[in-house]
Amino acid sequence: MSTHDEMENSSAPLMEHLTELRERLIKSVLAFIVGMIICFTVWNPVFNFLTEPLCDALAVRGQDCDLQFIALEEGFFVAISISLLGGLVLGFPIISYQLWRFVAPGLYKNEKGAFLPFMIASPFMFLLGAAFAYYVITPLAFGFFLGFQQENVLTSDAGASTVAAGIIFQGSAKAYLSLTIKFIVAFGLCFQLPVLLTLMGKAGLVSARGLRGTRKYAMVGILIVAALATPPDVISQVILFVVVYGLYEVSIQLVARIDRTREAKLRSEGLWDEDEDGNDEPNL
Repeated sequence: MSTHDEMENSSAPLMEHLTELRERLIKSVLAFIVGMIICFTVWNPVFNFLTEPLCDALAVRGQDCDLQFIALEEGFFVAISISLLGGLVLGFPIISYQLWRFVAPGLYKNEKGAFLPFMIASPFMFLLGAAFAYYVITPLAFGFFLGFQQENVLTSDAGASTVAAGIIFQGSAKAYLSLTIKFIVAFGLCFQLPVLLTLMGKAGLVSARGLRGTRKYAMVGILIVAALATPPDVISQVILFVVVYGLYEVSIQLVARIDRTREAKLRSEGLWDEDEDGNDEPNL
């Protein structure tokens, strides 16, 4: 076979993969667009649901739950923001399925069995983090922010009466929605930590011993994330730190289980040995 024929044969599978990738991307984009359209038609109930933590915090203070459109087009962009988020959520099952269908043919049977649980666990953990942000963090955060309001105060000094300016929350709907979505997405991503570390452990990129050895660095990193992802109230930051660090410790146990399974398999194949310090390591 000539070199020209070999190049043509090698380029044929590549073109087939590119064609399949294009089809998968088109289906994923269509699923996202359909989800957007559905959410655009019901953006009002979704917005009402997202504003419940704020309304509850205002009700405790005897205030009405009113948000404003600062700009003429702000209402439209609020609906678009909700549609984008909702389109991603509704379209995610189809998008992940298309991703799975694209990569599955290139995986061995045991690799398919290892990869599929992570695809199922990832959206579950994201929803768990989003629910934690909505039901726990946002009430604390909004209560903290609303605590900086100030009523009109009449003071008297040397016979002269003065009135201190009142500070009342009159929020922008767009700004509030942006802040709430930031909380939900940030916590959803933080809750991906066990999925990510366990998948890396499955691939042999990290080990339980290595994760234990980097605990102090992980604590610093989690503290930085907590400071960036939560408002400047200590309670929310402490809660996020405790939860994410707890997930880190859970990840260590999951990776340790993978390490034990891998070690048992290598020992049965005679590929595991002990170094001079007594530490077990693969003899590959």
